[in-house]
Amino acid sequence: MGEHSGSNTAALSSAGVSIWLDDLSRARISSGGLRTLIAERNVVGITTNPTIFAAALAGGNAYIEQLAVLAAAGASVTETVFALTTADVAAACDVFLPVYEATDGLDGRVSIEVSPAVAHDAAATLEEVERLHAAVARPNAYIKIPATEEGLEAIAEATARGISVNVTLIFSLDRYRGVIDAYLDGLARAYAAGLDLAGIRSVASFFVSRVDTEVDRQLEQIGTPSALGLRGLAGIANARLAHELFVREFSTVRATRLLDLGAHRQRPLWASTGVKNPALRDTLYVEELVVSGVVNTMPEKTLEAFSDHGQVRGDTITGGYGPARQLLENLSALGISYDEVTATLEREGIEKFAASWAELTATVTTALRANQPQ
Repeated sequence: MGEHSGSNTAALSSAGVSIWLDDLSRARISSGGLRTLIAERNVVGITTNPTIFAAALAGGNAYIEQLAVLAAAGASVTETVFALTTADVAAACDVFLPVYEATDGLDGRVSIEVSPAVAHDAAATLEEVERLHAAVARPNAYIKIPATEEGLEAIAEATARGISVNVTLIFSLDRYRGVIDAYLDGLARAYAAGLDLAGIRSVASFFVSRVDTEVDRQLEQIGTPSALGLRGLAGIANARLAHELFVREFSTVRATRLLDLGAHRQRPLWASTGVKNPALRDTLYVEELVVSGVVNTMPEKTLEAFSDHGQVRGDTITGGYGPARQLLENLSALGISYDEVTATLEREGIEKFAASWAELTATVTTALRANQPQ
């Protein structure tokens, strides 16, 4: 790509979209690859999940030394997972610290996720949030909390304690409204407790491609030309309506009062932006969700595709609120229930989260055995 390298991501950044990478490994940190992406691809943050950590552990020798120490100390699998992942996140936070400082805390962020075992237990979630926050011990860390019903309580309380949260697994507009409400409630409580609101940040991770995967499956079952013509549109429409909700909710009297006290808006983050349907353009979920003040966290494949041939056409969100609503109405007219789709996706999201965690623990179990003292 030569001299063209980075120009498309620079344009996306200039349009106000923060580019985050949805991938992390110790090798990427130690090799300097992460710094290269910051310099050449305008990457200003990173997100992680159990699958990413499992792949990193299985893919090289970067963890052998720490695994040997942990194995010799008799660390359990759970303790080892915690030690390995928090060490990587802390190291990545250090790499991103200049970005964090240059953007006054807006970007330069690294996210680490609570265990899926606590997704439906607010008290247990909060306990793990505190442990992760203390272990990483970096100002630019985000703790990821799933947006389950129980998660909303944990989001509010973590925010009230001054902990910056990445709310993950958001699919429906109703749940997103609840996420914003929890964040604002937490900010109000933080202020009442005397905390500096300027030090609290949050993003709300709204999943995109998974919506299309489920809706398109149902459209293909219907099979009519009109139904098939709606494939690949629902995820973007849902995200655009989420942005409309974001604008509206952070313009209320309640939100404005908190912003005037130094609080920050909870930015929408577009997650699940890798295209799963090969019939769709591989940069679709980046190009169609451009507006100033959002985050797009991309798998490296999507990031490189956008760097190579992505297009920035200005704001592709705010003019699309009306058509987005119409699309959801058209889907409803075909018998596709928005509420059922999003409820299914949330349930499956937690199940996939648990499966990813099982994969990570299995990988760590194997690695611990291989590094047991002889």
